[in-house]
Amino acid sequence: MSTEPTPTGPVRHHDHGTWLVQFTGRVLVVCPRCGGRALVTPRPGLPAPKYFSALLFQPRRLTCGGCGAVAEWTADQRGAGLVGAVPGGTEDPFFRRPLWLQTRCAGRILWAYDEEHVDALAAYVGARLRERHASPTMAMFARLPAWMKSADRREEVLAGLATLRNLAGLSAPADRSDAAHERGDRPRHHGSLLFRGGPYE
Repeated sequence: MSTEPTPTGPVRHHDHGTWLVQFTGRVLVVCPRCGGRALVTPRPGLPAPKYFSALLFQPRRLTCGGCGAVAEWTADQRGAGLVGAVPGGTEDPFFRRPLWLQTRCAGRILWAYDEEHVDALAAYVGARLRERHASPTMAMFARLPAWMKSADRREEVLAGLATLRNLAGLSAPADRSDAAHERGDRPRHHGSLLFRGGPYE
């Protein structure tokens, strides 16, 4: 995934099949205790995953620098396998907390997991030329809603993404966006399993 100026001036975006799961290594959420910004990351001490899809199975820790809240998440077991989380929607895939990065945009809700996710979306939305180099089956950009990909909405969506980028630098409960609350819009679970012979230790 990259953007680069072309000789004639427009920005070109190359999509090599980036998946949404690739942005789940760091998720900013609303703290369940104080309502400020909390952070969801893989549990410290785990080896780096060999494949990014393993991020959906790794034990997670929620921490809030404001009130000190801590919570733990582990994948459910089914037989010898672990049931992976499902990314998508305005809740984090693990603790199901509202995402911190949410704002109203074009009559909808624009959201992202963290600053890296915001930057990736901005690179795509801001591009005048978009090239796809992979199957769209699980690719994030191909699955974005039509209103985010519309040239007519480009400036509005980019302004919304700038709002999310600013929110990422805020953390107090009073800084919380009025859009950051539960909606029950989590995706249907597709029953993904990782057969690895037991839970993480």
